[in-house]
Amino acid sequence: MLKKVLIANRGEIAVRIIRACHSLDIKAVAIYSDVDRNALHVQVADEAYFVGDASPLESYLNVDNIIKAAKDSGADAVHPGYGFLAENNAFAARCEKEGLTFIGPSSEAIRLMGNKVESRRLMMNSGVPVVPGTDSSNLPFEDVKKFAAEIGYPVLVKAAAGGGGKGMRVVESEDKLKSSYEAAKREAKGAFSDESVYIEKYLKKPRHIEFQVLADSHGNIVHLFERECSIQRRHQKIVEETPSVIINDEMREKMGKAAVSAAEAVGYINAGTVEFLVDGDKNFYFLEMNTRIQVEHPITELVVGVDLVKWQLLIASGEKLIIKQEELSQRGHAIECRIYAEDPENSFLPSPGKILYQKEPEGPGVRLDNGIFTGFEVTPYYDPILSKLIVWGENRDTAIKGMVNALDNYIILGVKTTGSYLRELIQHPEFIKGNTCTDFIDKNMKDRKKIVDDDLIDLSLITASFSDGNIKMKKGVSSDYETISSPWESIGKWEIGS
Repeated sequence: MLKKVLIANRGEIAVRIIRACHSLDIKAVAIYSDVDRNALHVQVADEAYFVGDASPLESYLNVDNIIKAAKDSGADAVHPGYGFLAENNAFAARCEKEGLTFIGPSSEAIRLMGNKVESRRLMMNSGVPVVPGTDSSNLPFEDVKKFAAEIGYPVLVKAAAGGGGKGMRVVESEDKLKSSYEAAKREAKGAFSDESVYIEKYLKKPRHIEFQVLADSHGNIVHLFERECSIQRRHQKIVEETPSVIINDEMREKMGKAAVSAAEAVGYINAGTVEFLVDGDKNFYFLEMNTRIQVEHPITELVVGVDLVKWQLLIASGEKLIIKQEELSQRGHAIECRIYAEDPENSFLPSPGKILYQKEPEGPGVRLDNGIFTGFEVTPYYDPILSKLIVWGENRDTAIKGMVNALDNYIILGVKTTGSYLRELIQHPEFIKGNTCTDFIDKNMKDRKKIVDDDLIDLSLITASFSDGNIKMKKGVSSDYETISSPWESIGKWEIGS
């Protein structure tokens, strides 16, 4: 069994991994940048090491400093979480070279699945269906133009080394192809230091459905069913749920087998996710494989009853996977909402600032994977995700109602968040019907009206003592604010009597 694990990450996922380590009596080592000295993941770890300045390149992407911290702490393994270096095959290889267990697949598996063109080719050879597209990247533009005309518009330009919607452009017509192609290359180079892009057919109104897999080093592999991740903005997921409303048992079995075949094709070990696009006729196509733990893993944990991060640690320790496919089942329904420090009224721009007050939602079936606390400073340097709110119910309707209630009772003051936007979204008639294609937001949320919440004034006034001058208040994790004059300001100097 592993004795000490360094978590090469921050925020809510670092906290989640630390708690999984502690459940197995494994010591957890945190790393931090100069602006994260007092972060929650630092507070809950057994020890913590400074790795650099605020810039990710100087800290959470600084491989030399992270390896040094692992060595200095005496860690025998590194868990990368998601984002940052999680799918960087060079980092995994460096860990392997330094004698550190990388909690994830091998560096070669990451390399194979990290390149979208190479992974597509591998899937085709393994009999896994893929979306029609080019079989190589960086073709001469005239070849790209010819191929796009052959498969028909719209097409999708995608970064070969991409993820998170970066280096991706939907092209509706030939006259937009060249500019989109060049823009995608520039963005890919900036995001991944690799300008390679390729073309594939753009499926209109597809659903984004992924399958969780677990594989050990003894040849055992299972899938833990699907997650529907179709609610996206700018190609990035913001709401996920399981089970999917469109998948029946027969389709689930076929997709699950395809996911297992995809993992077997690269000799995959540990937790991973095989992502598919599903068209209106319920044909499914391989999209990519994420060689790490997913942001949305908690909904699978609640419905299937398997602690995925704990099993990551056990598999990395050499343990055999005792879970059998025929023993796995889904129970109930779970939904996850990602809570970001972003302003939905202003193109979802990040909203850094100080958390003046936080009240966490509670109740049966409610889970909060959190990376913040009252007094926490949200900086502009990293992904603005604050927490993940997850709700389980006996069925989808119950889960939706539970999520609305949880969002109502999740209070964050001091920064704008996506809470009220998410609250509107999951109560939208089309979401309730299960009509959740990847164009859901563009189709249904463009003309949303600003909501002004005013029934938490008393709570907001109480928290005025944390601020100066005017305060801003909101309901739940609302992104909509109303500025009011602080009563403490208007009554002049005051103090609490003895």
